[in-house]
Amino acid sequence: MEGEPTLRLRIFDLNCWAIRYLSKRRQERVRLIGDTLRREGFDLVLLQEVWSEQDYSDLRVKLAGCYPFSHYFRSGVIGSGLCVFSRFPILDTLLYQYSLNGYPYMLQHGDWFCGKSVGVSVGVTAPLLSLSLQLHAEYCREKDAYLPHRLVQAWELAQFIRHTSKAADVVLLGGDLNMHPEDVGIRLLRGWTGLRDAFAEATHFEGCKNGCTLVPDNCFTDKSELLPFPLGIRIDYVLYKAISSFTVKCEELKTTTGPAPGTDIPFSDHEAVMATLHVQRRGQPVGATLGTADLADVVTEARTEVGVGLRAAQRQRYSSGRMAVLALLLLLLQAAAALGTLAGLGAEQPFPKLSFCLLAFLALGVLVLAAGLHLFHTMEVKMLHSTEDQMWMALRALQERP
Repeated sequence: MEGEPTLRLRIFDLNCWAIRYLSKRRQERVRLIGDTLRREGFDLVLLQEVWSEQDYSDLRVKLAGCYPFSHYFRSGVIGSGLCVFSRFPILDTLLYQYSLNGYPYMLQHGDWFCGKSVGVSVGVTAPLLSLSLQLHAEYCREKDAYLPHRLVQAWELAQFIRHTSKAADVVLLGGDLNMHPEDVGIRLLRGWTGLRDAFAEATHFEGCKNGCTLVPDNCFTDKSELLPFPLGIRIDYVLYKAISSFTVKCEELKTTTGPAPGTDIPFSDHEAVMATLHVQRRGQPVGATLGTADLADVVTEARTEVGVGLRAAQRQRYSSGRMAVLALLLLLLQAAAALGTLAGLGAEQPFPKLSFCLLAFLALGVLVLAAGLHLFHTMEVKMLHSTEDQMWMALRALQERP
């Protein structure tokens, strides 16, 4: 109601880049993050890329006094890397793993093995539905092979928010979306859910120019990724919206700017995002930020990109299937030759036995690998086709609106 007290929420979001054995000065940076969080006393902390459960346990022990409630989300082979710390009680948690998440044979990228997900925690404040997440990395903007997967993730995330936030009064999302502010994926997510960008809505901003969270001045940043963007890029976000009769306003947004105070290193290769939100029961809920026609255009653009990915996945499925068939035929020919020799129906085996066995093992290995790839790309085709159908249904519903 008008005049009710305002709830002030201070949010901290950071991609910690804490990969065991690979990330530079990981333990030192995790300790630094913990010291800062304990000193600053935020209300809600959303962290990504905390790949080591031991790092999470160390943070939980250190922050137990000021953040008595926490949760670590587990998924995939090496974990989701997502965790949340809160001053308020966490009533429930849920982890949703995206149906598409890169390729298992791209070992140098590793997104498939970590099982990129969205972690949801439900608190008693408002009630508040908070989400910590990370989408598939881009790696190469000029030849972005993962764009269809990232669009599927953005669509699933938007649908997930729509279906899980109905009982909440406030939705808060923080994480590394691996998308620039004007990319089709972020426009689809915001337009379909009505989420507002804290950077765009903030009354006061302080930090890196344009709110960038990957900046060339950071000593851990891969400078080659920023060659087309001399000022840096903004891929870490705090998004929010009010569902019922509450209103949410962003009073202040800050980003870190390089080394942490009193040290020579930053928290991570990403800059942290800190938002101060005001939540109050007043007025009518705020709707989507895009009109029906604009939203239809965004869905159309996203569906086109998903269609491109679908055709590429179909070609890969066909190639792997053909390779599996050829390997199977080679094995059958070898088996027939071996049986003929054993039965005395043919001439003596023309190849040395060792070479014959090595060729058989090679054909068997190619068969297993190709069959596995064929199954994977079959599932990829099904997921992309399903998302394309969902987007078509959504587009048709938008076009039929008066």
